[in-house]
Amino acid sequence: MVENHLTSIWLVEDNVQYRKSLAGLISGTDGMVCPQAFSTCEDTIDALLKESPPDVILLDIGLPGMSGIKGIEKFKEISPSTLIVILTVYDDSDKVFDALCAGASGYLLKDSPPEKIIDSIKEVLAGGAPMNMKIAHKVLELFAQFKKKKADYGLTEREKEILQHTVAGLTKQQIADKLFLSFHTVNTHLKNIYTKLHVNTLSGAVSKVYKENIL
Repeated sequence: MVENHLTSIWLVEDNVQYRKSLAGLISGTDGMVCPQAFSTCEDTIDALLKESPPDVILLDIGLPGMSGIKGIEKFKEISPSTLIVILTVYDDSDKVFDALCAGASGYLLKDSPPEKIIDSIKEVLAGGAPMNMKIAHKVLELFAQFKKKKADYGLTEREKEILQHTVAGLTKQQIADKLFLSFHTVNTHLKNIYTKLHVNTLSGAVSKVYKENIL
């Protein structure tokens, strides 16, 4: 296999022994190569700005200087197509959530067996999201809580009904006719909806509905 066809994987890990061991594991796997390994996010960013980006970055969260979570955001700005898998000792649901929100594609504990690490790299390249099962349950719980919290703007059932018709493209008069309300009443409801959603325009309200799954 020629080098151009190899999957390029960079490591960002401050533990020298673990970094060397993992680099050896990757480069010893058919179809994969680890041409770069760094101890900080800052060094990784410098390399990303100068060189062809890798297919995957295996990234520690607890790094000196810039944190791994902040690093994810920077890496994604420079190379949106690079997939990032968090590799850490932390079994911490808050850090998992922050890492996934920042753009990580998967999450593994450092004590995962070597074959699990390799399988997870293959999984993320195939479009999957590798995760420790225990962490996966925590993430699902967190997303459920996050979604509920974000979606609750205190809208009444009538306001939700009007907002739903607005998102569907009906005019204020059409909504008034459909719900047997006066134009003035619909207008008042929409003003209240905008206030509760913290927006000033129809497009702002519609955008918020789709982004935060309000209805």
